[in-house]
This record gives sequence, structure tokens and C-alpha cells, in this order.
Amino acid sequence: MASTFLLVGGNYIEPHKQTIMELHKDRTIIASDVSNGRDGIGVEIYRNDVLLVEVFRDDTKKTRTVTLWKQDLPLELIEESIETFKREIPWDFID
Repeated sequence: MASTFLLVGGNYIEPHKQTIMELHKDRTIIASDVSNGRDGIGVEIYRNDVLLVEVFRDDTKKTRTVTLWKQDLPLELIEESIETFKREIPWDFID
């Protein structure tokens, strides 16, 4: 089961009011994931409709991870992704 909140240009968008085709090409999606051995919440960073970075807090494993979906990403994008994660996702793990 997953919950999704869209953060585009600093504004949250209700997913049921907007289809995937209408989404901004450069966007941040805040999503929870409780599947495939994961249980937590994170941010997904898209540029030109391509998922590039995921920063995820796993409450079961008590870890925070960064996944790069493409090689050779600019350092600025990685730093921005981590800052967005720190700003939007509570730091403390949930038991």
C-alpha cells in the first residue's frame, strides 16, 4: 500500500485531481511505500518525466538511503534532493 503526495514548484497537488499526463515534467513526489520489504516514506525527484533520485526513510530497517536511477547526476541535484527530503520528511523513525 502506498500513499502519494505531489510537490510541484513548492505546492502540494491532490493526486486524484490530476492525472499523470498533466503532471509537471520536473517534479518531486512524496510517497510512502509499504511493500517488497520496505516500510517508510521518501521523495522521488523527476526531471523531464524521468525518475532520477529517490531519498527514502525505511522505518523497519531504521535507515535513510539515496538511490540514483541514472549515472553522472549533477551534485547540485543530489544536494537539492537531500535538502527536500530533510525539509519534507520527518527525521525520526516511526515504530
